[in-house]
Amino acid sequence: MINRLFKKLIFHFLKLLLRPLDGRFPRIYMKMYNSLLKMMGVKMDGNPRYISTQVRFDDFDKIHLSERVVISEKVILLTHDYSLTTGLIALGNSPKTDIAFIKKISIGKNVFIGMGAIIMPGTVIHDNVLIGAGSVIRGIIKSDSIVIGNPGQIIGKLTDKAKKWDLQMEGSFIKKDRN
Repeated sequence: MINRLFKKLIFHFLKLLLRPLDGRFPRIYMKMYNSLLKMMGVKMDGNPRYISTQVRFDDFDKIHLSERVVISEKVILLTHDYSLTTGLIALGNSPKTDIAFIKKISIGKNVFIGMGAIIMPGTVIHDNVLIGAGSVIRGIIKSDSIVIGNPGQIIGKLTDKAKKWDLQMEGSFIKKDRN
């Protein structure tokens, strides 16, 4: 318990030092932040594209991220769920201590997670997925999906939406980042 607390304190201190780089020097920021997350125990295949310093990692070593993942501000990656205790008490079966489900989260390649989304324990998000802002995601999300809402529902295919966006690429509302 002390080790985990110390680890989290170090993480938050180092993350605070990186915050001024976020937005100003995004490539440098992500290189350093990815290294910090790996040091904390996050498993990575490739390099995530962007992870906000405001993302809440519940348990680092139960999270797996892949290439080109984008995780926006205020996203929560939740690897525990203590509602099991509440359910047992409702059945009249009060446990002597709190009991939790502890499950990993896996996020595939080229996934965008919008601001304020909550990724629940045991979630597996496959490749090429867009998660809408504020969505609550649980279970297995198949590749080429757009998911929105609470609870998260698949509303379409990412490739279908991308074809429509591709036709609008020269529109005045398109912003291209600098390299």
